[in-house]
Order: sequence, then C-alpha cells, then structure tokens
Amino acid sequence: MPVSAFFAALATFLLALPSFAQQPQPVRIRGMIEAVDGPSLTIKSRNGEAVKVRLADNARISALVKASAADLKPNTYIGVTSVPASDGSEKAVAVHIFPEERRGTAEGRVNWDLLPDSKMTNGALNLLQVEGVHGGTMTVSYKGQEAKIALTPETKIVAYTGGDKGELKPGTQIIIFGATRGDDGVLQATAISYGRDGLVPPM
Repeated sequence: MPVSAFFAALATFLLALPSFAQQPQPVRIRGMIEAVDGPSLTIKSRNGEAVKVRLADNARISALVKASAADLKPNTYIGVTSVPASDGSEKAVAVHIFPEERRGTAEGRVNWDLLPDSKMTNGALNLLQVEGVHGGTMTVSYKGQEAKIALTPETKIVAYTGGDKGELKPGTQIIIFGATRGDDGVLQATAISYGRDGLVPPM
C-alpha cells in the first residue's frame, strides 16, 4: 500500500473512533416506581439510587405473573437465571416463561448481574426430569447447545403476560433490560416489565 494511501486510511479510522465511543451502552434497571410524570418514571433502584427513565411512546409493556413447574411444558421458550451449586452443577434462581410470539428473544447464554457468578440462559425447554415433588433438572436448548440446570423448591417461576400502562404506578416493582441514554442525557426505554399484584421480577 502506498504511504499516502496508508495515512489516508489511518486518518479515516481515527475519525471514526469518536463515533464508536459514543455508542450508547444499555443499562439494566431493577427497582420500584416512586413517581410517574407522563412518560417519565422515577425508579428507586435496588441500590437505593433514584433513576429517571422516559418510556418511548410505543414502549412494550409486559406484566409478570406467578407461574409453577406445571407450566413448564416441552418446547416452552424460557429464560433461566442460574448460579453455581455446591456440587459444581447449576441451580435455577428464577425461570421466566415467554409467550410464544416472543420465542427467540435474546436466545443464548450470558453472564448475568443478579447475583455473583449468575448466568442467564434463554432457550427452549427440551426436558424437565422431575425429581421429587418440587425438584427436577431442566435441559434448555439454545443455538445448538444445551444447558442442564436444576429446578429447586426455592426457584421462582413467573410468566410474561400482556401489560397495562395504568399499572405502572408508585409501588410497582419493575425491570428494564436495556435503557439507553438519549442525546439529552435522560435514560430512555423501549420496553419495561413489571410485577403484577405485588410480584417482584425475580430475574
């Protein structure tokens, strides 16, 4: 490559760096609504900080309701929050059941921030091998891979259902998976999930 062409390419790359640096980073928010002002919510996060979030006009609003192991049917699309067990296996802290129209949402397995060393696995339930009254082992398939995760009596199981914006009021517990900071510095969200009837989103 001629020297002039090399420096031209280098200059183009360096000019592009600021745009990469300015890409908004998604923020996960868990907490309780303290105040509502039109599309803006003030949320007391789990660390005690007051966070202001503005909902998009077309934001997806979903409610979470209590469910049980009986709702974990073969091929159900689920998300599992898990932590390492003392024997080196994994145990589920929480399972959330997606409606069929949201199959494929965030499919995969990633590190999670609910608890130390926790992970989130989104995929299809291949098998639930029942062990005792409330226990069992789930085999979750995602992107051609599988994860075996223990279901325990302490595992919280919830399901997504249609939400109602009118239920977003002070005292309601919420989780926002990906708020981003707008040009005005205010966090904005295109989706929010909340616990119905006092439920705290467990993921």
